[in-house]
Amino acid sequence: MTTPQSPRSDTRARIIDVALELFAEHGYEKTSLREIADRLGVTKAALYYHFKTKDDIVRGIVEKMAAPLDDAIAFGEGKDWSPELRDELIRRFAAGMGERAPLLRFFHENQPALRESAAGLMFKERMIKMITLLHGPEPSFRDKLRATVALTAMHSAMFLLKADACGPGQPSADPTSLEEAMEAALEVALEVAAHIEPPAH
Repeated sequence: MTTPQSPRSDTRARIIDVALELFAEHGYEKTSLREIADRLGVTKAALYYHFKTKDDIVRGIVEKMAAPLDDAIAFGEGKDWSPELRDELIRRFAAGMGERAPLLRFFHENQPALRESAAGLMFKERMIKMITLLHGPEPSFRDKLRATVALTAMHSAMFLLKADACGPGQPSADPTSLEEAMEAALEVALEVAAHIEPPAH
């Protein structure tokens, strides 16, 4: 049986990391399994042992990216909505987001190719479930929007950080680190979510 520390799991993690590098360099659609195998220094057959297609690799990426999201959903399901639960869900969603920066960039930069893929739809379903837990029962449209904006603050921070790093003009005199960007995103997410109103009964 494979364990998280097994050589097979380590190889799968390496394949995902290398695939993310190549997807970032060339785009998802223009990267072949042969290029991934070559970058890894293995045969295509060895790559097939772990992933048969690029879609399989993307599913592996989604599983890795979605693990903290799944944990947050499991924590929130079955609990009565409260402001405390709302804020804890956001904190759990944000935890380790900086470490998942390459995954976030991959999704952001390859949205057209992934939007209707099985892996993309799986991730979308998880996000909808998380948003639903965040706004609670009987939400107004504005509360649905606030819940969505609160969660996407993390993704927006990554986009802004990259834009600052490679944008035109002079570099910032005080560049923002990844850790600072994630702290700012969490702060903004909590500020937005604070306006979600509890159900009136």
